[in-house]
Amino acid sequence: STQSTWATQSTWGSRAMSEQKDSSTTAAPMAVVEDGEQQPRAPRVAPSLPTNVVVHPLVLLSCVDHYTRVAKDTNKRVVGVLLGETFKGTVEITNSYAVPFEEGDPTTNDRIFFIDLNFHENMFNMFKKVNARERIVGWYSTGPKIRPADIDIHELFRKYHPNPVLVIIDVEPKAHGLPTEAYCSVEEVKEDGSETSRTFVHVASEMGALEAEEIGVEHLLRDVKDTSVTSLSQQVTNQVNSLRGMFSRLQDIRTYLQAVADGRMRQNHQIMYSMQNIFNLLPNVRVEELITAFAVKTNDMMLVVYLAAMIRSVIALHNLINNKLTNKEAEAAALEPAAADSKDAAAKDAAAKDKKDSKTGDKDKDKELSSKGL
Repeated sequence: STQSTWATQSTWGSRAMSEQKDSSTTAAPMAVVEDGEQQPRAPRVAPSLPTNVVVHPLVLLSCVDHYTRVAKDTNKRVVGVLLGETFKGTVEITNSYAVPFEEGDPTTNDRIFFIDLNFHENMFNMFKKVNARERIVGWYSTGPKIRPADIDIHELFRKYHPNPVLVIIDVEPKAHGLPTEAYCSVEEVKEDGSETSRTFVHVASEMGALEAEEIGVEHLLRDVKDTSVTSLSQQVTNQVNSLRGMFSRLQDIRTYLQAVADGRMRQNHQIMYSMQNIFNLLPNVRVEELITAFAVKTNDMMLVVYLAAMIRSVIALHNLINNKLTNKEAEAAALEPAAADSKDAAAKDAAAKDKKDSKTGDKDKDKELSSKGL
């Protein structure tokens, strides 16, 4: 049962190489011409390597869900199949599904692995019934780095696609930037003339989404984002994350150049050409016109900020004065009924006192008249 379940490098590699050898050594199909003679058709041109890989959000969500269900809080990784289309060197990865996968201890650098191809073919047949345009374009792994058995797994997917891509998705990213790295395999010709072997080369990758996918991602982010955070602080946070990502890339460039200068790595002319393009795109900040333009632009922006601060201060002071006046009027309106009531009470008291005084005077007058005998 162990032999039927696990596969080593020799078993899977020899099978893949034998299939390629048989397909390459078969006779070329014959074509019949008008004079009845048969001539071999022109050999097929090998498909070119992809130049760009576009990963859609659904693929990332499926991969994270697969990892959470199977390998979270472990040192294992998960593997799945990528579906999509290839057009003019660009691979559009729009969907994916998980496949059962097991491998040996990654710390021992062995190349023992198991992948259930029967499950994979059954899943692909079901996906093909839903969307016939989606084809197998490669496979994904949660890595987070390339492992020794990956080249053998990659050879298995070459029978489904001439140039499949390997996308390593970092489900727990610790650095800023894209969580994906794309690779494809090429034939490596060794300088000593020994037998050639296949190796991975990096392919540029990016994130892309359709309109419906963008709407779905926005709805998901509403549940993730903190609603108490203002839009300005969110923009500042995004700028800081972008600067950190650029700083990490600059550190990678510095590390590579230092390794080349120390002789620990060979010089890659393609990388040097890309760096030269980056440096050529940088502006020359020592030009007097550019310095003046930057100064004028900065002064204009600071003037707008200063005027905005002054206007905000004046408006705040105006609102404070209006608030005080409104409170004073409200207090006066509340005191008016009490003053009227007190005035009426005073008037009543005065009238009652006058009446009492008049009665007292009449009594005194009567006493005086009675004392005189009148």
